[in-house]
Amino acid sequence: MSRARDQHGQSLVLIIGLLCAAVAAALILSGLARGLGAESAEQRAADLAALAGARAMRDAYPRLFVPERVHGKVNPQHLERSGYLAVGRRAADGVARRNGARAVEVTFPEVKGALAPLRVRVAVTDPIPVRVGPARRVARVRAQAVAELIPPGGLDPGADPSPGDYPGPFAERQGKRMRPDVAVAFDKLDKAATAAGHPLIIVSAFRSSAEQAKLFAAHPDPKWVAPPGQSLHRLGTELDLGPPSAYAWLGENAGRFHFIRRYSWEPWHFGYGLNPGSTRVGFGDDDGGSALPDFVPERYAKTIAKAAQRWSVSAALLAAQIYAESGFNPSAVSNRGAIGIAQFLPSTAAGYGFDPRDPEASIDGQAHMMRDLLRRFGSVPLALAAYNAGPANVARCGCIPPFPETRAYVAEILGLLHGAGDIGAPSLTVRLVE
Repeated sequence: MSRARDQHGQSLVLIIGLLCAAVAAALILSGLARGLGAESAEQRAADLAALAGARAMRDAYPRLFVPERVHGKVNPQHLERSGYLAVGRRAADGVARRNGARAVEVTFPEVKGALAPLRVRVAVTDPIPVRVGPARRVARVRAQAVAELIPPGGLDPGADPSPGDYPGPFAERQGKRMRPDVAVAFDKLDKAATAAGHPLIIVSAFRSSAEQAKLFAAHPDPKWVAPPGQSLHRLGTELDLGPPSAYAWLGENAGRFHFIRRYSWEPWHFGYGLNPGSTRVGFGDDDGGSALPDFVPERYAKTIAKAAQRWSVSAALLAAQIYAESGFNPSAVSNRGAIGIAQFLPSTAAGYGFDPRDPEASIDGQAHMMRDLLRRFGSVPLALAAYNAGPANVARCGCIPPFPETRAYVAEILGLLHGAGDIGAPSLTVRLVE
């Protein structure tokens, strides 16, 4: 009986021990659950804060490039770099705290040589009290998020275009896609047509080769439907316009807006015929070259104007690009071996047949190369990205590659053009990247 009592006592001790262990485990799991719940809440706060900071920076970004003074008076629209960062920091910190965060750190990852950051990082590190058994401990929960401003053309379209198809970016008019510079020119054409009593209807615009293949399969007559790969609609420059009552007016007036009637038997089909290098491709307000910005040194003004005229590239675009590349320093050398005022690699300069240490020759070579890139990609943002990151990287995705340096480079040049009055404010997109 004594042995039985001992066994019963041991069993009781074991059961009590198991119960205590279960209670302790439950407390630990409860603490972990609280910690995980807190981590989820802090991550949400960090995500929302990073997005808020980036959106505030997007709205403030164009103000970096407007003149500091207008007619001798301080321009309230101008924003210094410190003010730009303060706007982003204030927005991010405020949103994080409104979402329950207590310890918030806002930083701006830099790209060497860039005028202003395009990324904002928000880190939230909060102490979370957790009770484990009789002990009360503090767990530190850390969450982090990074949001980025992405210049137009910086988002991968998600599918490789067919060879020869215009890869984007696109503008839309009446629900139809077209190249951005075509959209600007169409607006002017439509305004004039409407004033003359002929408001225009866009029947068709950009068509990919895949879409053209379906049309040709349904109507295999090459006089009326071009075979896939041969239709000019794949270039983003062509518009089929209506109504029929406007055909006569279009035939007489479309040329004033650089639209060409492509085929004598199609009174509705007009293509934008202006050399793409002679406009800002969707960002300009006129159809030709542009005046030089004030930041161009006088010694280079005539050289830039001459190169712009020779290669049909916007002089303002060339000037803004040189400013971003070297600050007009003909002796500049990058850590990657790029040389001179336009920062050419020696191999690239040799391919175009000039010495990159010669500023006049480099500016002419820059204009030549930009003309080629504009013709290839049909878009200023993509052409600039190709100049910075290489055409192969741009062609691979049909977008501005996701390299922080390249995106900052494109955004800065578009901002400089806006500040010079040459384009509208760059349409930067906000997206979480981490």
